[in-house]
Amino acid sequence: MTDFYLAAINQLISTFCRIDDFCIIYHKELQSKSIDHQMKKVGFKPSLSLSEIMTILIMYQAVRYKDFKTYYVEFIKIYWKHYFPTAPSYNRFVELIDIAMSPLIAFISSNHSKHTDLYFIDATKLPVCHNLRDSRHKVFKGLAAKGKTSTGWFFGFKLHLLTNHIGEIISINISPGNKDDRSFLTKLCYGLKGLVFGDRGYISKNKAQLLEQQGLKLITTLKKNMKKVPRSRFEKTMLAKRSIIETIFYYLKNNLTLWHTRHRSINNAFTHLMAALAQFIINPIKINNSKSLSIK
Repeated sequence: MTDFYLAAINQLISTFCRIDDFCIIYHKELQSKSIDHQMKKVGFKPSLSLSEIMTILIMYQAVRYKDFKTYYVEFIKIYWKHYFPTAPSYNRFVELIDIAMSPLIAFISSNHSKHTDLYFIDATKLPVCHNLRDSRHKVFKGLAAKGKTSTGWFFGFKLHLLTNHIGEIISINISPGNKDDRSFLTKLCYGLKGLVFGDRGYISKNKAQLLEQQGLKLITTLKKNMKKVPRSRFEKTMLAKRSIIETIFYYLKNNLTLWHTRHRSINNAFTHLMAALAQFIINPIKINNSKSLSIK
């Protein structure tokens, strides 16, 4: 067996164990609140457990197949058949994907990254189609919106992300593409203290004052027509390291399959997005010398 295959098996086992432990707690939490899990609402008894479904979705992000169908049919059903002996047909599994969305969101929300008092905030676009096709797009009709970033116009959503300075996800939010990044500042930074660094898109006197009241100082790059703001050498150094969060976005989009424009289902699209974030949380990238990032 190749080193890649052995590494994938080790990651599969560790991922399943972590997800299965989470699912035990998740089911108990639902039972304590007398809530029926969606597993009971699919109209048939799934041949896979919730932890198996979630693991298959998360591991898709790790093995880097070009599309999910090829991964499931050629990898799960053949190479990993002994790990998932009751895996159903591809079409039946697609029907089960919706089941994993709420648990994946709960898993991400239960992630407790270190509060280091140093944070980075940014947003990235999630286009759903080419700009010329936005008027004919149907899958995300009424949800997606036209927005603009530093790279130009797009039609879709935004992923808003807050990380600590060692590259761990603290909080996330997803919005239509036309939402102002500043709208999510206080929500993403709730309860945090220290310093948070962002680009000029987060400049807001009102938001800065609100964050300051909770003990968090907002530091952003400046617009060309703005006066210079007195800053310590440390603040200038950390502001220059905002590329950390940009590298995380690059990793999520290029090393993992965070998003693409071929989705035919709203729930499946966001379930795969959550699976990518879950994969990042379980197998994070680490920062070397606070500048470069490498895979753990």
